[in-house]
Amino acid sequence: MRLSTRIALVVGAVVPLLVLASGWLLVDLVGRDLHAQADQRLAERAHGVAAAARGLLRAASQDRPRAEHARQRKLFSAALDVGIRLEGPDRTVQEGPQPDPSVRLPTVPGKPVSVHARGETWRVLAERVTGKAPGVRGTVWLFSPDSVNQAQIGLVRGRVITVALLAAPASAGLAWALAAGAARPLRRLQQRTSGLDPRTSDVRLEHRPTRITEVDDLAHTVQTVLTRYDEQAARTAEALATARSFSAAASHELRTPLTSMQTSLDILDAFQELDAQDRAETVEDLRRGHARLLALLVMLRALAQGDLVEADAFASVDLADLMDVAVADFRRAHPDAEVGLECTTGLVVHGWQPGLRSLVDNLLANALAHGRSADGRARIAVALRGADEDGAPVAVLTVDDQGPGVPPEERQTIFERFRRRADSPGSGLGLTLVAQQAGLHRARLEVRTAPGGRGARLEVAFPLIRPGPDGPAEPHWDWLSDTHDLRQEIHKNRS
Repeated sequence: MRLSTRIALVVGAVVPLLVLASGWLLVDLVGRDLHAQADQRLAERAHGVAAAARGLLRAASQDRPRAEHARQRKLFSAALDVGIRLEGPDRTVQEGPQPDPSVRLPTVPGKPVSVHARGETWRVLAERVTGKAPGVRGTVWLFSPDSVNQAQIGLVRGRVITVALLAAPASAGLAWALAAGAARPLRRLQQRTSGLDPRTSDVRLEHRPTRITEVDDLAHTVQTVLTRYDEQAARTAEALATARSFSAAASHELRTPLTSMQTSLDILDAFQELDAQDRAETVEDLRRGHARLLALLVMLRALAQGDLVEADAFASVDLADLMDVAVADFRRAHPDAEVGLECTTGLVVHGWQPGLRSLVDNLLANALAHGRSADGRARIAVALRGADEDGAPVAVLTVDDQGPGVPPEERQTIFERFRRRADSPGSGLGLTLVAQQAGLHRARLEVRTAPGGRGARLEVAFPLIRPGPDGPAEPHWDWLSDTHDLRQEIHKNRS
């Protein structure tokens, strides 16, 4: 059932009830006014007949028939259009319309009351009549028929019922017309939204404000739902793309170590009587292949986690505490490396704690793998300090090594996926993870020459954002497959 029809039915039912209620109140008020007018007329007549009634009682007490007859005519003339009954000590006279003598009349003077007799209603006013002469005492009643008042009240009641009956269809029709006009923007909104299918089309609702609060709010809700659908669909597509990229990258990059391991296993199986040295070398090749497989899987998993990180995973992170723990763990894992740490406390960023830890760990691992000095020692200098860039506070993390450094022409490409030197023991994904996390945290990532002119310095500048930013700074993209097109503003190369 249409909304306009529902409104018409409700209005068509409610308006007659309101008319009837108002009419009932009107009839009651009209009845009160008519009774008030009748009571006022009785009071006026009572004031006029009091003297005539007193004279009639005096003449009756003195036994003067002729005077009594004259006083009676005067009494009846004073009553005019109302009935009158005078009850004295020894006689009762009456004239005009009034109830039967058997009807009990009120005895309280000066207060009009209604008396019902044989289907008729009367307004009755009683007055006491007293005089100085003995025997001059009695009661006079004045009667006003209520039939005229009841007729007028019945006329008003009939008109109220007629108006109520006419108001039902008229109000329903008018309500339907007005409701249909008011619901027209809602119907237009329904027509525009009925053709929207997020699964087959990217067309979305375009709504112009109608200044009808409910319609505008509904349109805004529909737009919000569609936006959230698009966001979730995009995240789902990202997840599927990441899964496909993970599978493709894993199958491509793991083929070589798996083939090498299969070759080593075939050698062990085919040549059962290998000498100890050859067997040891073959087993060592298997161990290296296994380690490379494990490292590749760990790195690919970390990249996939970074691609799919949600906004609610970001929180306040104290970089000084994170650096202390990361460097301590690195020293325990690599006791032969010399790692120096200079750290400024109180540098808090809004970030993803596992991603920041992965960034630091991979910077240290890269310095260990590629930053050994000529004597084969790994000397790594780590520093964290506060600074200002373009008027904004930042936390600058630097990792310096004593290796051969990075040539200027390669500083744009070392963050690409599986980019590594021929003699590198790594997976080629460590710096890709660093670039990914730098992008997610609005950080500036640069490759420079270390102080002293030898070695490489990797510098990351994190903005010290006050609490409030929501989630990743940069839009998501698939680092497992699209790292060949990394954003230049993230990986600027400065000498």
